Amino acid sequence: MTGHVTAPPAAPADRLPQWVTLLRAPNPGPMTLEGTNTWLLRAPDAARAVVVDPGPADEGHLAAVAASGPVGLVLITHGHPDHTEGAPRLSDLIGGVPVLAVDPAHTVGGDPLTGAAGQLDGYGLGIDLIATPGHTADSVCLQVSYGTERVVLTGDTILGRGTTVVAHPDGHLGDYLTSLERLSAYQGIPALPGHGPALADCGAAADFYLAHRRARLDQVRAAVDAGARTAPEVVATVYADVDRSLWWAAEWSVRAQLEYLGVEQP
Repeated sequence: MTGHVTAPPAAPADRLPQWVTLLRAPNPGPMTLEGTNTWLLRAPDAARAVVVDPGPADEGHLAAVAASGPVGLVLITHGHPDHTEGAPRLSDLIGGVPVLAVDPAHTVGGDPLTGAAGQLDGYGLGIDLIATPGHTADSVCLQVSYGTERVVLTGDTILGRGTTVVAHPDGHLGDYLTSLERLSAYQGIPALPGHGPALADCGAAADFYLAHRRARLDQVRAAVDAGARTAPEVVATVYADVDRSLWWAAEWSVRAQLEYLGVEQP
């Protein structure tokens, strides 16, 4: 549980509702896995679809998303560029359709999402906002339903493979743990993450993440008790099994962990 996790945090989904389509951006990498997942959601017989996370400013990807329209609404799970950079261009391509995010900086042609629980008109789909700060301050998840079918779009709060970083100082570990506890209530509901494969059970993935985070905290406490005083020193001890090229990202999470534990950092 405390080693570097690269496998899915829950069983991969063997099927998704017919009203869900994945359009993956061509931006693979250590932080984006196979690439950013852009999700297209369209209720059967609905005139317009909902797009979640347009992804990077890749013209070919955005053209493919636009060609899957008509689109009535674009939603953003959080403000990292690999999810938002293409949003203004996509809005232009699809006729100025609103782009809604918690952060006004990523909102186009509409009012920002509150980040608190609430409902949106999803063109025949039920869309409930789930406030999930932690990975970033503006992170939000979306429960989307049609009839008896439900999915949860998790952005980077839960990934399809491995674990996510707490992007300190914008991200906050205490908030992240609370958000995972909130998502653990969605047992048996598929998770559509911002990267990696879809998962069969959002609640099970949240439970796995909670256990992993708490185990990592125990490791950080032990490293501090053994004399580690800086985030790089803790990373070298606790994340020794992680490729050094990713230590910069691990340091984000360690700084968030040290802050959570009340350890003063230079």
